Amino acid sequence: MTGSNGTNGVKVTKPTFPAEAATKEYAASLDAQDPLRELRDQFIIPSKANLASKKLAKPGLSKESSIYFCGNSLGIQPKAVAKYMEAQLDTWSSIGVCGHFTDMEDSPLKPWQLLSEQASESMCKLVGASPEEVAAMATLTVNLHLLLASFYKPTEKRQKILMDWKAFPSDHYAIESHIAWHGLDSKENMVLIGPDEDTYEIPTEKILSIIDKHAEDAAVLLLPGIQYYTGQLFDIPRITEYAQSRGLIVGWDLAHAYGNADVKLHDWNVDFAAWCTYKYGNAGPGAMGGLFVHERHGKVDYSEGEDSPKFRHRLTGWYGGDRSVRFQMDNKFKPIPGANGYVVSNPSVIDLTTLLASLSVFDQTSMAELRQKSIKLTAYLEFLLLKDTDEKTRLFEIITPSDPNARGAQLSLLLKPGLLHKVAERLQDAGIICDKREPGVVRAAPVPLYNTFSEVYTFVETFKGALAEQ
Repeated sequence: MTGSNGTNGVKVTKPTFPAEAATKEYAASLDAQDPLRELRDQFIIPSKANLASKKLAKPGLSKESSIYFCGNSLGIQPKAVAKYMEAQLDTWSSIGVCGHFTDMEDSPLKPWQLLSEQASESMCKLVGASPEEVAAMATLTVNLHLLLASFYKPTEKRQKILMDWKAFPSDHYAIESHIAWHGLDSKENMVLIGPDEDTYEIPTEKILSIIDKHAEDAAVLLLPGIQYYTGQLFDIPRITEYAQSRGLIVGWDLAHAYGNADVKLHDWNVDFAAWCTYKYGNAGPGAMGGLFVHERHGKVDYSEGEDSPKFRHRLTGWYGGDRSVRFQMDNKFKPIPGANGYVVSNPSVIDLTTLLASLSVFDQTSMAELRQKSIKLTAYLEFLLLKDTDEKTRLFEIITPSDPNARGAQLSLLLKPGLLHKVAERLQDAGIICDKREPGVVRAAPVPLYNTFSEVYTFVETFKGALAEQ
């Protein structure tokens, strides 16, 4: 198996910039050359006045946009959401329950019974899979629970789950609870993979060595595609292939990789994956998540008759059953082949509507094109941050890998002790939105769908200005 974390599966070289690139005019020239610049107009960017207001009376207090570098936490609203929501509310109010099966004229949405499949058709392009391998359902942690129920099958010898040292708490809790569910000790069976002391990047070779160490006693490897704290993008194809060669099931949490990294889940032979859609996916806070199940795990075998299908065990529900027999109400579960056979209940139509609105923007481009711009945006951010600074006296450290193949849109900036809250407040006052993570990290994420090179320039100017005041 071959693969890469670069654009179009090819290793990329970090863009370089001339000395004169550290000017507002140069940043503007990069924006003028950006082939994706018009996509920004399809989003509602929060205004500085609204963000500064203690009590928001109504949207649109000011036309001056903020600089929103927080897509790694919550993406901004696509303008299409209003149109799609209006169409959905029209269907519900006009025909009620008939909306499950009736096409509405001029609506961008399919009938409710087909809505999750409509989402799968677009969402699969963002994760490198077929529509049958992707399902829109529930939320990230719920989907991780459902997938672990199917894929974590500890035996007498293989019981451990290999995971990230600094996993997002929800992932940690989910894994911990599944180990306990099987009556096992989570402290003994959760193997944390972390960086060496006083470093932040986890080398692929170290991950492979830990896989070797636990080749006889581990059942599952579950890692984040992108580590939320450091922003490291793991070598998904290489790690997946190696772990599977040692007998492990391999899953990936793509919360920070969905809509950010150009992944090829099918080609990379990943067993399962899950993600949220409200970060780089821009589907709204708490929006419906997604999951991937490789086609080999989603097959349904009817060799012993239609009434005795064989399929991979999972926690089942009504909406995982084939639509052709769903309403026969005979309690004979006939799963939909593929990932949609893992769906357990009637998905929220409202949640699917905002998801489809966001996907309508992604449908106008490709992950390869977005990734190409992202690599240049983030490289420009790094260039400006480091320009005219000295490592010995610099008040911050970029703990995200410098290699563009090992990171997404986010750069994590670790500040010297005592600076985080002062710098974060200065950025907030300037109308720049990016988040902070204790004890000292500012996470800045220029998103290629709606952020610009000029915004990168302004962010760095403000950030360095805040540090100079300390």
